Amino acid sequence: MQTLRCEVLVVGLGPGGSSASRVCAEAGLNVIGIDKKKSFGFPVQCAEFIPLPMASYARDEPVRIQRITGMKSFLPSGEVEFTDFRGLMIDRQEFDQALAQSAIQSGARLYSSAHLLSLRRDAKRAEAIIDREVVEIHFQYVVAADGPHSHVAHQLGLPSLKTVNTRQYTVDLLEPLDDTDIWLSDEFPGGYAWLFPKGDRANLGLGIDKRWGVDLKAALDNLHEKLVAQGRIGKSIHARTGGAIPVGGMREKLVCDEILFVGDAAGLTHPITGAGIAAAVVSGEHAAQAIVEKIEGNEDAFEEYDEEMREQYGPGLERAVAKRLWLEGQWHTQAAQQDEIMRAGWIAFHEYQNAPGAKRVKEMML
Repeated sequence: MQTLRCEVLVVGLGPGGSSASRVCAEAGLNVIGIDKKKSFGFPVQCAEFIPLPMASYARDEPVRIQRITGMKSFLPSGEVEFTDFRGLMIDRQEFDQALAQSAIQSGARLYSSAHLLSLRRDAKRAEAIIDREVVEIHFQYVVAADGPHSHVAHQLGLPSLKTVNTRQYTVDLLEPLDDTDIWLSDEFPGGYAWLFPKGDRANLGLGIDKRWGVDLKAALDNLHEKLVAQGRIGKSIHARTGGAIPVGGMREKLVCDEILFVGDAAGLTHPITGAGIAAAVVSGEHAAQAIVEKIEGNEDAFEEYDEEMREQYGPGLERAVAKRLWLEGQWHTQAAQQDEIMRAGWIAFHEYQNAPGAKRVKEMML
């Protein structure tokens, strides 16, 4: 069996893992990164929107596709409300590949089609399939960036993250669009539906908590047919994708001995919107910096990483978790047909800041 050695093993090479790989490699550390996908960033499992502060990561074509200026939220009554909401639509595959290439140029060894088989944190060894061969990897530190169903977390015996399922079509956009369209409805319990423009195409998708017994495909097909009938999008479907999004908030611990969790694997994805790219990049960079500082002698570096992520993301995630739990009592009831209920559960409205259920959730977390 071939043996590889590194200071930092990164599992998962999406935005979080590639960012961590780059920062560690730039600091001169020996980095190995593995990802189960055949190609970095493909298949795409994302609506492909990033907030404007992330623009520096998408400066050039083909990563950047178009600007987004606002959000239109469609309520159960048919009322539509516009909100200023600025950001960028990106080509997620190009975005991920650019981040991975930057890490490679900095000296990281990254492998696609590589599967983690086992991880022994006590022995600081892992086994993975790389180039169709089982390889033993000796490491000092691990960055777990392998998504909501983290295999690293499973190897450590950590609990699974609560998730919702998504389904998305890429379709032709028949009229120019600079806004994102959001549908808040009891037809999409535990989530919402979206139309995100990408030039002359768009991502049409939805997220639903499957506990409510809704067929994602049927729900998305129904929305697709409605928008086709309105003359907004084309009938052809150019691509289909989907995946799981963590919605239960941050993990109890982001650090387990020498293993640091980032991005979706850390539960940093927003439980209401599903947004997670920015948090993945930020947490990946900060986790890598914590490893660098740990090696340089800062014994508190990992604790500081955990504290910093909780300070930055904790309040927003707690509010969103509270909203989700509150909304669980509204779905498939008469209340879910009311605009005021949907307004209270969506970030675009001022009612969202008043958190129904927040006290109950806080008590549960103590």
